[in-house]
Amino acid sequence: MTDIEPVRCPWAGSDPLYQRYHDTEWGFPVTDDTRLFEKLCLEGFQSGLSWLTILRKRENFRAAFAGFDIDKVATFDEPDIDRLLADAGIVRHRGKIVSTINNARRAQALRAEFGSLATYFWRFEPMPEDRPTDLTWDALRTMATTPASTALSKDLKKRGFSFVGPTTCYAFMQAMGLVNDHIADCHCRPVVEQQRAELVRP
Repeated sequence: MTDIEPVRCPWAGSDPLYQRYHDTEWGFPVTDDTRLFEKLCLEGFQSGLSWLTILRKRENFRAAFAGFDIDKVATFDEPDIDRLLADAGIVRHRGKIVSTINNARRAQALRAEFGSLATYFWRFEPMPEDRPTDLTWDALRTMATTPASTALSKDLKKRGFSFVGPTTCYAFMQAMGLVNDHIADCHCRPVVEQQRAELVRP
């Protein structure tokens, strides 16, 4: 008897790593500050690249950036930048490396103001009436940005964050479960919807 593959969002493709990410992480609601910060940073690194490229390097990124501990990354200085630029296991882009350090310092300020990054980010969760009722693959492909992601991007930029355009912010919102963008017939959609229904918003 052959195991039948579950229906997934088309972007998950056939790569086992990508499928596992789709099935166990993408879209599931996150309220952990370290994970939120990591994802925001990695979305910045992903700009111009595929997410699968970043996913394959994620453990290297975690090792290079102190597990994305906000307070530790905020202390990184020029020798750390040189170290990171020499690290073949990550994306060696000076602007993105500097941005990550800057964003850690900005994240400290956010945390001081709101108590947690989660409290801040979940303020931008769109209302149910602002979401599609029947999410198809065709509809999803037209949603590179939304009013909510544009508002988040604008606010983050005002607070000094970088590499946080509206498209990057929407990818972040999708991945961290601020929206459920698993398509209607994806096997993960009802699971994510249940978790979102049970979530106590920060």
